[in-house]
Amino acid sequence: MRKILLFCLLSYNLFIIPCPASDNMQVYYRDCISLNGEWNIIVDPYENGYYNYRLEPFDQMNQAWATGYYGDKKMQSPGDLIEYDFDKSPVLQVPGDWNTQDPKFYYYEGTIWYRKKFDAPELPDGRRVILYFGAVNYRADVYLNSKKLGTHVGGFTPFYFEITDFLKDSDNSLVIKVDNKRLKEGVPTLNTDWWNYGGITRDVKLLVLPSTFIKDYSIVLESSSEKIIKGKVVVDGGTHEKIRIIIPELKVNSSISPDENGTAEFSFQAEKLELWSPDNPRLYRIEITADNDTLIDSVGFRTIAVEGKQILLNGKPIFLKGISIHEEYATDGGGRVNAAWQAEQLLDWAKELSCNFVRLAHYPHNEDMVRIAERKGIMVWSEIPVYWTIDWKNESTFENARNQLRENILRDRNRANIIIWSLANETPVTPARNEFLTKLAECARLLDNTRLISAALEKHYKTDYVAVVEDPLANILDIVSFNEYIGWYDGLPEKCNQVSWEISYNKPVFISEFGGGAKYGYHGDIDLRWTEEFQEYLYIKSLNMLDQIDGLCGMSPWILTDFRSPRRHLPEIQDDFNRKGVLSEKGEKKKSFFVLREYYKKK
Repeated sequence: MRKILLFCLLSYNLFIIPCPASDNMQVYYRDCISLNGEWNIIVDPYENGYYNYRLEPFDQMNQAWATGYYGDKKMQSPGDLIEYDFDKSPVLQVPGDWNTQDPKFYYYEGTIWYRKKFDAPELPDGRRVILYFGAVNYRADVYLNSKKLGTHVGGFTPFYFEITDFLKDSDNSLVIKVDNKRLKEGVPTLNTDWWNYGGITRDVKLLVLPSTFIKDYSIVLESSSEKIIKGKVVVDGGTHEKIRIIIPELKVNSSISPDENGTAEFSFQAEKLELWSPDNPRLYRIEITADNDTLIDSVGFRTIAVEGKQILLNGKPIFLKGISIHEEYATDGGGRVNAAWQAEQLLDWAKELSCNFVRLAHYPHNEDMVRIAERKGIMVWSEIPVYWTIDWKNESTFENARNQLRENILRDRNRANIIIWSLANETPVTPARNEFLTKLAECARLLDNTRLISAALEKHYKTDYVAVVEDPLANILDIVSFNEYIGWYDGLPEKCNQVSWEISYNKPVFISEFGGGAKYGYHGDIDLRWTEEFQEYLYIKSLNMLDQIDGLCGMSPWILTDFRSPRRHLPEIQDDFNRKGVLSEKGEKKKSFFVLREYYKKK
């Protein structure tokens, strides 16, 4: 058995591959001051607010405050030349993407400057202020009162800055240069099959914390038989006081001492522990206290392992009845999910489909999505946007991908429902790609050796009708996952009757994608493409074919709902939407929905 224990390794082995510990912060249940709402914006396609006419960045020059938009300056005399004014500029809602808030920005890719004014909170007893962003797509340059706090690259993971020393009592000016231009060296790269939503797409928060506060923690079940729980706490600000770990329902009240770096490890036995599972999504309140700070969270405990061609949850075989989901909610005209109720609606549709598992494609989804799924008993595949063909030989591209993987893992490592970290989707087999993804896999295991590692591979043909999965990456993954579109991109549905499969790996087999498109309400014969009947027939044939695969442990068909994609141009059918959803973008059930639901009910 290749057993995956629930203990996260925060250290790393320099002799394998450096994988630096991320500067992570747990904030989900903390009290905060929201900076959401209306932000003034300036659309800047030529980046005049960032570069001078020699293409030199203003924030690297002296006396540039009047020209660089981050300065947020006003005329002081009649002769001042300032060619922008945030106060008179339009507004956008944060969190939110700009593409669906104003028709002018529907296809826009480039730079938009965001500005928010706020007063400083009261700071008694040497308290500290943290500025936290859930996500900004894709590059964020952050300024407070004309001072640059830093830059973050990557559109789907959180980041933060301490701003205590930069605050004024009132009228603070927070300016963010947001740039979502696609880049050859980016992660993802130039070509994707989803919408490149730009903007401050997740919450912006101010956290007021004590001078010494609990920054991060991990907690895991090391042994399900002995009910041994282990973990680690990281305290910022230095402390010589004890740290307390309290789980009231398990009668745990443990005291530990941090080292000189503010890190403390703990271990205890919880004899009456109930394990988390889809049938019993048991979560426990945990309280971590250090000095004058208390961090509250809810956690579950379970084991995940592979044995031969089976996936074992808490030591028992489980079939992953899944569906893929994009972080998009379009029933109200919106685009990127930016509210908990939208995430919950998507997951409720998945539950109605009889799913116990979702693949969150093709990037880290918002924290609400993961936590709501945990409460609902839905297992999760979590992915980073290493998608199709990226710049495999570019070291900065690898560093970018590794950082996104690190930020994703460390944000969500305490979520019991995440059972798979995915490294990539549909990437071509080349030596450079193999090295790139192998190093990512090593990094993932060094950060978290408690979950399965996979990637969405591709099928090939040994003969006309013998399909195989032959990829050197499969040797280092825990499960063999692959996408297949027999009957849609590869022949017609009847071809499913003729294809057999040869998969030589002694590992569980997971079908990460299959399916085809249909416009909701468009009906016709089963041989008429884009009709609900064609998609329904394709699902019937595909499920019959896939059921014959030895070691099949689950699937996540493509996809729950129709979603926007600039690759989809067919008028009156696609209209900028990928139509492979079993639901329309409005949540209307297509005929394939019922086929898949009946299949899962029998599993």
